[in-house]
Amino acid sequence: MTPARHDPTSASGTPAPEPFDATDAEARALASGLRLRMLRLALDEPLTNREIADALGLNPATCLHHVRTLVDTGFLEALEPRRGRRGAREIPYRATGRSWYARTPAISHSMVEAFVAELGQVPADRADVTLTRLRLRLPPEELAEFRRRLHELVMEFHDRPRDPDAEPWSFFLALHPEAPSAQPGD
Repeated sequence: MTPARHDPTSASGTPAPEPFDATDAEARALASGLRLRMLRLALDEPLTNREIADALGLNPATCLHHVRTLVDTGFLEALEPRRGRRGAREIPYRATGRSWYARTPAISHSMVEAFVAELGQVPADRADVTLTRLRLRLPPEELAEFRRRLHELVMEFHDRPRDPDAEPWSFFLALHPEAPSAQPGD
């Protein structure tokens, strides 16, 4: 089912890309939970390779390999170089937001991996974390309505301008058929 259309405007006010089928290279780039976390880090503010590496506890050379992959596939963009510590030339990178619109089945596992890693970094004493799991049994037309309404709600909030002073929050949603139950005697 194709999701309902929305007014495709990014948080910066520029037109957002249309959904697209990812190439093999784009699908491979997004098939890494680590790379998805990098994109999340560079979404609201440009970060250098070293800043991304430090935030994720990576060696800068390892991080640069992933950064280059994301740049080569258009998911990160390099901005104008700036002077960093001790006058060194640094290149800040910003997420383009294009990954939101890529259609690829490989992304689902990497998205779960990224979600679990990010959730693991939330302080245990935060009482405002919300997790919900439920089981649905809906006829096809009601399931289609449920998907459409969820998509519309998510896109409504996605397309709103970002408040740079607001606390950043993450949202993860997965709707999937349940695996067949094991039958007695199997």
